[in-house]
Amino acid sequence: MTPSTADRPEMGIEEFEELARTAPETVRLEFIEGKLEVKPVPDGDHDEIIMWVQEQCMQHRPDLRLYRERGLKTEGYRQGRARPDGTLAPRRHFAGHGEWSDPKGVVMTVEVTSRDGDTNRRDRLDKRDGYASAGVPVYLLIDRDDCTVNVFSEPEDGKYRSLTSRPYGAVIELPDPVGITLDTGELKDYAS
Repeated sequence: MTPSTADRPEMGIEEFEELARTAPETVRLEFIEGKLEVKPVPDGDHDEIIMWVQEQCMQHRPDLRLYRERGLKTEGYRQGRARPDGTLAPRRHFAGHGEWSDPKGVVMTVEVTSRDGDTNRRDRLDKRDGYASAGVPVYLLIDRDDCTVNVFSEPEDGKYRSLTSRPYGAVIELPDPVGITLDTGELKDYAS
């Protein structure tokens, strides 16, 4: 009987980290669910949305910083590596870290969907579950396809137990440990 490769990753974590370390600056690689992923280059609206999240966090929680494209070790089962669009953590939390950080102490990850065919699986499923497996308390997904803001919280056994979803323009709570309220009216400016 031939062993199945379905549960084995395409490559080992050490191989992935070496590949990511030597990739050109214009290429961002991730290792999600045991598969090599190329992170899409963000468009201008994507960047504006991330800047909006950053401004909201700094205004309401000056003790925290939103780090962009911070490499996180995710998915305990498959030893994943992700680069969230934003990682909310205490100020100076990542000082002295290498390229990939343990998610302990991270209070929220943020993803803004991209305009590509893989966004459903990557942002809505694989990354969500990876962040939950890593114990990240809050996952904020800003979904540009259906103009919604989605807050996942209460990670348990690799899944988030709670989901709150609101359309652009609504008010939404980011639960503790983030503990802020977002008025998402400005996001309507980036709806297409």
